[in-house]
Amino acid sequence: MRPEVHSFVADGPLPGWEASEEEIERRERQLSAIIRSVTSEEAAALATCFGPDDCYGLAWTLVHLIETAPGPAPRLAALGCEAGDWSEVLQARWGGASTAP
Repeated sequence: MRPEVHSFVADGPLPGWEASEEEIERRERQLSAIIRSVTSEEAAALATCFGPDDCYGLAWTLVHLIETAPGPAPRLAALGCEAGDWSEVLQARWGGASTAP
């Protein structure tokens, strides 16, 4: 996994709307530093980073980044992620059921 992806994932889920402007800007910079396309492994790791809401649009940036990976969308439930709505978004946009572990 590339260092910029590892750094983003290590910082955990995206914050909610109540986060400070500085925190949101920091996470936005982290996401922007990740060069597209991502690997399947990176996509699965990134899929664990959805937060409680759309984080002022950053969750959509995360969706678009994950979509650059080859293969089926990662299943968030299988990764222990509680962002069920984002799992549905990924599956709907990727075209059906996931077969990823």
